[in-house]
This record gives sequence, structure tokens and C-alpha cells, in this order.
Amino acid sequence: MAENKVALIDLQQIIDSRAKGRRVPSFLIRWIKNFVHEDFLNDYFRQGRLGYDFATGALEYLDVPVTVHGLENIPAEGKFAFVSNHPLGGIDALAIISVLGIHYQGKIRFLANDILASLTQLSEYLVPVNKLGSSRQSSSLSTGTNDIYASDNQIIWFPAGKCSRRYNGKIQDPAWRKTFVTKSRQYQRDVIPVWMSGRNSRRFYFIDQLCRFLRIKTNFAMFCLPDELYRGQHKPITVNIGKPIPWQTFTSDRKDQDWAAWVRDKAYELSE
Repeated sequence: MAENKVALIDLQQIIDSRAKGRRVPSFLIRWIKNFVHEDFLNDYFRQGRLGYDFATGALEYLDVPVTVHGLENIPAEGKFAFVSNHPLGGIDALAIISVLGIHYQGKIRFLANDILASLTQLSEYLVPVNKLGSSRQSSSLSTGTNDIYASDNQIIWFPAGKCSRRYNGKIQDPAWRKTFVTKSRQYQRDVIPVWMSGRNSRRFYFIDQLCRFLRIKTNFAMFCLPDELYRGQHKPITVNIGKPIPWQTFTSDRKDQDWAAWVRDKAYELSE
């Protein structure tokens, strides 16, 4: 087994570094550690698993059975962009990395936000895209996508940019961003839609809706995701893989944003 180069989560150290000499009450630190499930996560990190084996092991640790349909839809040869809905914000990422990592023996790259990109156990596969700070987000996205689209790796992407919320009374992704359409055409990569099952707790959606109602820009719901991952134990997840969509499909007859919405619909049709 490869040596685990990943440090354990140390929230005390993180809080002390951010507090800059100010005293943080010990009860608050204990609450944060419990809410993030520091000990639970570190117990798994100590196993020392890396790469897609880390994702597979995490699903085993969480006792999350994964059922996969549609692997036969993936051609034996070719370079693809797998685009999926993002129902959970944690377990779903582990599931698709595990499934496709095993299928392609690690020749995958995954566009990830700041939080997921901090998991150095998966650093071999992750292309960080800044989601918390917006000043360099566009250049980070452009550089990351160009590099992986030009590579021989298979690409995994959640085009929504954040996990599903409640919209119009239904739990679903927000609008998918068009970049995967533009880049797939530019680099002549077929797109393979993926749908995954799952939903977070009512609390998660309530916090998100409350923030939107109060016009609070900070994504407080995102900070609940470690707890949502913990709550997701023992809950099965289904991964449905669709047939490839040729890159030539994305003609100038429609705007790229409209094509992205069309592919999003194709992914959700896989749930039926």
C-alpha cells in the first residue's frame, strides 16, 4: 500500500490559525469538531488509501452500496467528458470517481471545488476550480479545463457547480454551465451524461432556502456537507450512465447554454 502523505484533519490547528491570537471557547471548538465529524473522518484517513481506491474505500467505510447501470454504453476506445447531476455534494463524487476510476484504471480527471480539492488523497485526479473566492475563478477554470481536455484522461464534471437544491418545489441541480459544451466541441470529445440518485436532509435544503430568501450570499448550506456525508451512511446510491453524445451535436443552431440545458435534460431522463 502506498504511503499516506495526507495529514489528518486538525480543526483545532485550523481554528487557531484563523483566530489570530483570539481565544475561541472550547465548547465551540468541540461543537465544530462534532459537527464536522473529525474523529470519524480521521479514522478512515488513517487507513492510508489513495486515489480511486480512497473513493472506493470511503464508500465501504460509509457502508454505501453503489449500483451501476450502463457501463456497456461506454465505447471501448475514445476520450469522453462524463457530466453528471450533483445530488449530494460528497458521496456522489466518491461514487463516480470510484466507478470510473476502476473502469479506466485511474486515467480520470475531476473538476473540483475548493473543499473537495483539499482532499489530497485524491490530488492525482482533481483539477481545482476556485468556488469560494471569485477573483481568479475564470482563469482557474479556463486553465484547468484546457489542460484536462487536451490530455488522454477521461473527464468527470458536475456542470451545476454546486449540489442540488430545491427549485420550484423539486430537488434538482441549478442550470448547468455551458463550458463543458464549448470545450467538448473545441477538443472533439463526446459527452456522456450520467444520473445519480440521492438527496440530502431537509435541514440542508431549509438552510439553503432561508439564505436565498434573506439574500445571504454566503453558501452556509455548503458548510453542512461533511455532516450530510455522515448522515448518508448505509444509504444506497445508483449510477446510471447514458449513451455518448457526439461532439458534432453541439452546432451553432443553438447557444451553448441551451445545449448545456439539453444535456442536463438527457441526464435526468436516465432516472426514469
